[in-house]
Amino acid sequence: MLLVLAIGWLIYSDGRYDPYPSSPASDRKETSHPADDKLVMMFPSGSVPRDLPLVQKEINRYLSTKIGARIEIKLVERGVWAEKTGLMFASGEQIDLLFAAGWMRFAEEVAKGRFLPLDDWLNRYGKDIVQTLDPSILEAGKINGKVYGIETNKEFASSKGIVVRKDLADKYGIDLSSIRTLEDFGPVFQKIKENEPDVIPLQARADRSPLTFMMQYGLFDLLGDGPGVLERDGDGMKVVNMEETKAFHQYAQLMYEWNRAGYLNPDASTTKDTESEVVKAGKAFAYAESLKPGFDMQASRGTGMPMVTVELTRPYTTTADTTSAMFAITKNAKHPEKAMMFLNLLFKDKYLLNLLNWGIEGTHYVKKSDTVINYPPGVDARSVGYNLNQSWMFGNQLNSYLWANEDPHLWDEYRQFNENADKSKALGFVFNPDTVKAEIAACMLVSKEFAPALNTGEQDPSVILPMYIDRLKAAGADQIIQEKQRQLEEWLVSREHAAGDRR
Repeated sequence: MLLVLAIGWLIYSDGRYDPYPSSPASDRKETSHPADDKLVMMFPSGSVPRDLPLVQKEINRYLSTKIGARIEIKLVERGVWAEKTGLMFASGEQIDLLFAAGWMRFAEEVAKGRFLPLDDWLNRYGKDIVQTLDPSILEAGKINGKVYGIETNKEFASSKGIVVRKDLADKYGIDLSSIRTLEDFGPVFQKIKENEPDVIPLQARADRSPLTFMMQYGLFDLLGDGPGVLERDGDGMKVVNMEETKAFHQYAQLMYEWNRAGYLNPDASTTKDTESEVVKAGKAFAYAESLKPGFDMQASRGTGMPMVTVELTRPYTTTADTTSAMFAITKNAKHPEKAMMFLNLLFKDKYLLNLLNWGIEGTHYVKKSDTVINYPPGVDARSVGYNLNQSWMFGNQLNSYLWANEDPHLWDEYRQFNENADKSKALGFVFNPDTVKAEIAACMLVSKEFAPALNTGEQDPSVILPMYIDRLKAAGADQIIQEKQRQLEEWLVSREHAAGDRR
């Protein structure tokens, strides 16, 4: 057995042997077997593609020869992610690879001991990861000097805006180029409401509304978990309570006015539905989103209809943007070494990456060139059996195939997007929540009670926002803000010292 594993590792490390060139899946022989180490990979997704078992089987045929492993892919709806993963950690259920992100309380998950430090395995089995990612990006996945998350190589900035159905915008002569602010969408939504009674003008959720997107890394840098943000504009480095800012009140008031006007889905504060799925069903016109080059095409694939984007903020890079898509190896992992080998393959092996991203050639896509694909004849985004459409989650996205309707220079645009984005004044700062974990947990409970109604305009902010702020303060918001300020100032001093040493 040891000899077999050793031979398998030599094949893997050499990197020249590809047992499955781009031949149809039907031509390939079954190679996986029960002796392969089983990995469990979990990540959020709006829906489960019906052909996931078929694609997973093909991945396992490939992995068996590459690293002597097979994988079970578990998809979890975003709305129940925290609850589902929490139960799995509590029960000790196997999770080798888990999606993680700065916007999904990455530091808090590390503080809970759920993720393992990856430095040793990264050095041993992650050579292609290290060679691909800029050292400053890998640094952002560190907590207390140790790596806990492997970032996807993709865009490391975002702008905020609204995604809309192009067919309805064209039908009613809506000039999207004239829109400069979120408020400008009011007359647009009114026109849709008047003329399309069966279509929701703005689909939203408690955790994904125009308010959440504009506040979270649109106008502020959240600086990690818990209250305490840094305003994007200006040179100040004072950490403030976002809920007490003028901007938060203004956008909360706008959501309230839009909700009363009937622009939002009535169940916005409670629904778990993914916005793109509602649009795909023909029931909604628009939704808020983080944007990047080519997102209109990504949204079009996800909804099965032409979509266009309206950018409302300039591109902005924060530490959370550099950690917006990662995978961690968890304390429940059964095979952490093989998990790191798998992550490394997603950076190195184009075949495996695109198999996970787009499915099986000839079944779920056809090649137009070495790097460009399209749907097979008679198949589209709505009917294809594998429409995961989440290539931003995995490995080196710049090795992912582009679709025929996408800009062939999209990956070059990504590089320019990263280079030209505004940079946060706290870029590289990672907040350590250890000393205020109890206060953060208490504030989370308060936010769970108040935030959904504010984010979706369900209740009048002039009434509940003062109550929300008082409850946050009682839960320890000021202590968290003070701790963020202290750590930020220490980080600024250490950065200045490091710059002096380099000179």
